[in-house]
Amino acid sequence: MISKPFFRIALFMILVVSAFAAWTATAQDAKAEIVVLLPDSASSSRWEADDRRFFEGAFDEAGVTYSIVNAEGDATAQITQAEQAITNGAKVLLLVNLDSGSGQAIIAKAREAKIAVIDYDRLTLGAASADFYVSFDNVAVGRLQGEGLVKAVEAAGLAKPVQVAVLNGSPTDNNATLFKQGYDSVIDPFFASGDWVKVDDQSVPKWDNQQALVIFEQILTAADGKVDAAIAANDGLAGSVIAALENQGLKPIPVTGQDATAAGIQNILAGKQSMTVYKAVKAEAEAAAGLAIAILKGEDTSAMATGVVNNSSEDVVGVDVPSVLLVPVPVTIDNIAETVIADGFRTWAEICVGDFEAMCPAGWDIMPTMEMTMEPMMTMEPMMTMEPMMTMEPMMTMEPMMATMEPTKAK
Repeated sequence: MISKPFFRIALFMILVVSAFAAWTATAQDAKAEIVVLLPDSASSSRWEADDRRFFEGAFDEAGVTYSIVNAEGDATAQITQAEQAITNGAKVLLLVNLDSGSGQAIIAKAREAKIAVIDYDRLTLGAASADFYVSFDNVAVGRLQGEGLVKAVEAAGLAKPVQVAVLNGSPTDNNATLFKQGYDSVIDPFFASGDWVKVDDQSVPKWDNQQALVIFEQILTAADGKVDAAIAANDGLAGSVIAALENQGLKPIPVTGQDATAAGIQNILAGKQSMTVYKAVKAEAEAAAGLAIAILKGEDTSAMATGVVNNSSEDVVGVDVPSVLLVPVPVTIDNIAETVIADGFRTWAEICVGDFEAMCPAGWDIMPTMEMTMEPMMTMEPMMTMEPMMTMEPMMTMEPMMATMEPTKAK
């Protein structure tokens, strides 16, 4: 039997850990000149596994003081983090908004304090605009997904009409709107011709993978299991599609993804996912960090942007935001080694674990990690956000994590 003193100690430790977890979501170093506001760790593993380390490397090399905090999907918490950064005297905010409404509030507060804001990865739509926007050509990301599904359907030799389901990202994430714009431009002609039939087309609130699993299981049930292929807006949603198929005893189907996560690459090796889209997060983070450092040092940033993106929303006329836009790369089973492995973004060691080891190339454990000789290209043409952001909710995933990691201290 467990003694009462032991029980009290255990309960106390749980409360201490919970309190610390909540504290780390908003805590930041008071000396930080640059503060990075990450959105969550649930919608994609990239924010904590990739963006954080690349920002740390860039800021450490430049010798600037910084702090990196994560709102864990809570827009109110992110506003509080921004307010704390402003109060502490930060000079530059790098913002990954959870929705444009909270992003607007943060930018407005920064403007009042004469603090620069860089929209990172996601553009904030509306009246207030960031000083810069660093991301990828997200319409191109969607086009690659659409093209990837077309190739996978053709390779599978599926009989017409092909029954296709579409699983979009969060309706409050402008990127999800742009991804959809891209893949719809590719797949809509197939629906119009009758070669494909759209079984369903649904958005996933907060990019929540658990909700995506429920949604896709409902799609399968309504279609009596007759779904031949699917657009999934990122690797997390692709994982939900795969899980739903397995839960109903169905075979894998052509399905897309995005982010080149370790799980996504594993699913490609296993033949359960057709492709993913690699966005060179290291180059993206370093471009944003370079802008932040230049702003901090009072250097000329006029030549650092490669184009502009308009941040108009559905009901507000915006402005052209100076932007750095990088080019995404499609990844299939045929070019894993030449893309994410060669670039050092993923390693065979993290992919080839458990059952996946047998699916990896022979000698993977002695292969040297090669560095790409070419940096990911940046688009030189101005980009426009073609569709306004829709309204629903921010983001989350299959298994929501508790608090963020301890924020990076000023260095």
